[in-house]
Amino acid sequence: MRRLSVALSAALCATAANAATLIDHVNGIQVDDHGRIGRFSGLVVGDDGKVERLVRADEPSPAAARTIDGGGRTLLPGLIDSHGHVAGLGQTATTLDLVGTASLGELQQRLKDYAAAHPGDGWIIGRGWNQELWPVKSFPVAADLDSIVANRPVVLERVDGHALVANSAALRAAGVTAATPVPSGGQIDRGLFVDNAMDLIGAKIPDATSAERDQWLAAAQSMLLGYGITATTDMGTSPEVWAAMRRAGDAGALKVRIISYGSGLDGAKAISPGGPTPWLYADHLRMNGVKLYGDGALGSRGAWLKAPYADKPGSIGLRFHSDADYDALVADAAAHHYQIATHAIGDAANAQVINAYASRGAASGDKRWRIEHAQIVDPRDLPRIGANNIIASMQPTHQTSDRLMAEARLGPNRLDGAYAWASMLRTGARLAFGSDYPVESPNPFPGLAAAISRQDMTGQPPGGWRPEEKVTFAQALDAFTRGGAFAGFADGKFGALAPGHWADFIIVDRDPTTIDPQALARTKVLETWIAGQRVWAAPAKAAPVSAPRPERGK
Repeated sequence: MRRLSVALSAALCATAANAATLIDHVNGIQVDDHGRIGRFSGLVVGDDGKVERLVRADEPSPAAARTIDGGGRTLLPGLIDSHGHVAGLGQTATTLDLVGTASLGELQQRLKDYAAAHPGDGWIIGRGWNQELWPVKSFPVAADLDSIVANRPVVLERVDGHALVANSAALRAAGVTAATPVPSGGQIDRGLFVDNAMDLIGAKIPDATSAERDQWLAAAQSMLLGYGITATTDMGTSPEVWAAMRRAGDAGALKVRIISYGSGLDGAKAISPGGPTPWLYADHLRMNGVKLYGDGALGSRGAWLKAPYADKPGSIGLRFHSDADYDALVADAAAHHYQIATHAIGDAANAQVINAYASRGAASGDKRWRIEHAQIVDPRDLPRIGANNIIASMQPTHQTSDRLMAEARLGPNRLDGAYAWASMLRTGARLAFGSDYPVESPNPFPGLAAAISRQDMTGQPPGGWRPEEKVTFAQALDAFTRGGAFAGFADGKFGALAPGHWADFIIVDRDPTTIDPQALARTKVLETWIAGQRVWAAPAKAAPVSAPRPERGK
């Protein structure tokens, strides 16, 4: 009876209620501006696509021109992935997928099958292998690929994007020989290229066309919307990918909100030499700043450590810049008013970033400079992150994937600052969570589950890995919503459902506050709405959005 009276009231008052839409009868959940879980039963959206008001369960349903009955389903704010690679995600749909290969032999079989299905003499590009999942954990080399494909170039990138292996045909095409100098911050070993050495091969791979980049963007948007991601950062945007985003915006095809960080200073200056762009396309696109690199990745032993690797005592990883050179990059970026986001994995790299940020005034003004990943931080350096107003942009599923590898790389006595989310919060730092897709799946729900449990999707390890670093569900949801918006200078625009904010929200199949972490990880998105418009819906007989990717260390 109540539903009938509400519908009748809405119809009678439509002329007085402008063109507002009431999303009614929902189990609304979000983090309020005090960091607590807030609940609501309805949402009024104006004809401009912005929130007019929230409705509490003890309030009467307001009049609106249109009422949509949510059927008691759970409604959350649209989730924000604070570290991803949009074109890379879309590209995975068109290249050789090596994610989850359990051995070198399986990699070789997938390569053989792909080459047979894609005949010709063009380059074969693939990504996603991870030797840490193999019985023999040796890196692949050129000879391993030559035995499968010898007559055309093959380049296969590691899952973390910090190493690749090329066959002999690719080496010849790139002009790489035994006499080729190894770039600073890189390594070469029998066709295996790590970090800065990867450019020797990558620069010779035929460039994608504009049409291909447009396809990548479209594919990535579809995947992100299906996982409930309504906004994302793009870390390391090239001018060519920026152009694809602008084409989509001009055509009205840009649905996901994208916060861009140019690839290095040259990339940022090529996109917007005068500093950050304004928000474009009704707050769907902005170039905020610059993505810099301090080191490589832990899985390829390219993370720069203060002490040698436990499993490779002669190495401390790869240092990308001297202190003076990195400080000069920070100074140049600051002079152009770019927000600075620096990739730092190892404790030495994180210390270098903190030192440079602090010396250049990170704590003053509203700079919101970021450390991307911050995976291994010396506990003595942790307090300086909060003290300098540095944002910790971290990815919870990296911890569940990496834990065994991290133990091997560091040993048991150097893990106190590893994937330390709770410790970050205690320093006063703001957390912004993401996935680092396509390194990990963009699905945010395994990330939320990992954040509160320090366990993978099978519940391992019992009790959680280093459980003292768990965060609460409210803290995790904040890092995937308000924290992500704050980290991208989008607070006040999206990241929360509040008057004047865009009505970006999702409908999911369960209440995340009433279930265990493993059930939370398996949450399915039913609908995704942006600016008050439904832009994605699960099929009527909802199959999962996609199978979860297998756990993998990096």
